[in-house]
Order: sequence, then C-alpha cells, then structure tokens
Amino acid sequence: MISLHVKKELLNDISLDIKFDLQYGEFLALKGKSGSGKTTFLRILAGLESASGYIKIDDEIWLDEKTFLPPQKRSIGFVFQDYALFPNMSVIENLLYVKKDLELAKHLLEIIELEKLKDIKPANLSGGQKQRVALARAMMKKPKVLLLDEPLSAIDPFTRQKLQKEILQLHNTFKTITILVSHEPSEIYKLSTKVAVLKDGKIQKEGLVKEILLKQKGSQKFSLEAEILDIKKIDTVYSVVLAIGQQLNEIVLSPNEAKYLKIGQKVTISTKAFSPNIFSI
Repeated sequence: MISLHVKKELLNDISLDIKFDLQYGEFLALKGKSGSGKTTFLRILAGLESASGYIKIDDEIWLDEKTFLPPQKRSIGFVFQDYALFPNMSVIENLLYVKKDLELAKHLLEIIELEKLKDIKPANLSGGQKQRVALARAMMKKPKVLLLDEPLSAIDPFTRQKLQKEILQLHNTFKTITILVSHEPSEIYKLSTKVAVLKDGKIQKEGLVKEILLKQKGSQKFSLEAEILDIKKIDTVYSVVLAIGQQLNEIVLSPNEAKYLKIGQKVTISTKAFSPNIFSI
C-alpha cells in the first residue's frame, strides 16, 4: 500500500496539493490540462523533485520531515515523455542496466518487437522505438510502483494496443501500483481502475472511469467513428461503451443489434432522435 500527501509550489502561483492511498493492484489514471501538475507529481513520487509532506509504502518512508529516499532506493519504474535512455548504451544494455536478467530483457524486446535492434544505440532509433525501449526498461525492475507519463503517445496504434495489454498483464501479475498520465479516454478505460482529474495542482474529482469520463449526448443527429471498449448484458438489453475521439459514450442495444459486435471493433455510430444505429466498418 502507498499512502501519500505531497505539497509543492509550482509556477504561476499554483500549489500542488495531492493526497490519496492506493493498494497493490490498483491502477490510477491521472488526467488534466498541461500545467496542472501531473508530471511534477510523478517526479516527486520517483524522488526526482523535492516536496513537503509524506510518502509511505508499506512500512518504508520515502518522504517526510526527516527523510528523503533517493530515486535509486525507491522501488519505482518510470517511463518519461522524453525517453531518458542512456545514449552510450545499446538497447539491450539500457535494459540490463536496470537489472541483470538477460532472459527477461530478451522477452521484453520480443514484446516490443525490437529484438533485431538490441545492439543499436538510441540515436539510431525512431521516437516511437525509443519510447518502446523506455517502457521495456521500466518493466525490467518489476517495481512496486510503476509511473507512466504518456508512455505510448508516440507509438503506432497496433503496437500501442499490444503494449497496453502487456502493461496490464505486468500490472496484474505482480500486483503493481500503477499510476498513468494519459489524455486518451480509451486507454484510460482499458487500463485503469480509478481516475483522478487534476486542476491547478489539486484533485478536482476522482472515482471510477465511467463516473468520471462517461458523457451522455442529447438527441442531435450525428454520425461518428468509434471503438467498442465494453459490451455487457443487462437484463434483456446490452450496454455498449464506445470511445468517440476524446470522449466515452454508453448506449443501449437490443440483443439483435449487439450480437455481431465485439470489444475492440471499429464502428460507425449514428442517431436520429433517440434511436441509435450502429454498423461495423
């Protein structure tokens, strides 16, 4: 379990003030506009920035009035937005620097489909490839707390979906406490158990994904592309959760309308008045 309450003065007279507890196995997504304090908060957790308050995991103090545990002594994996790879090391050397486990390193390189580039230096990789290496390197530590600062933003959609599954698999297997910064509702829905929305350094609202992100639309006519995130049978009808751009929507369909649909499918959704029509694309 991690318990924390951290405070720090930010730019533009904004004060970071965040307090919460998380159990092992919980996956928290942080959402908010640029400058709301998301990345600073992750850096404080990792020990890369100072702050007042406390951070306690199990019986170990990472931060309080007398203690500041350095980053290398915290059981944390961190994927930065700027990759932060060692330029003088090859791909596999970057992974093995964290932990001398060649079998695990090779397995992770297979997952991110970079095993053929294991001896290449970061300067010769694309931005997406660098970010994939950074994600694999964070996984090498099998940390108690995994911090992800928009880790998949530069990755192609196919690999992004693959790595989302691997992140979730690692999280579930090792019961890691995972904290993700993301602006993608579909990614948050797939991965997280909780969502916290930050504004001006403070948690404005928090709760389950549906409670925070799901928005209902009125009766206006529209036709939009969407991705099916969830399908659940409720009594005699089906509830379908859709990702439409940056927004989650939930609609109700009859068994006949829902029988050809599946999670992950791309669809076109349209409505006139209160009668939605949904078709495969």
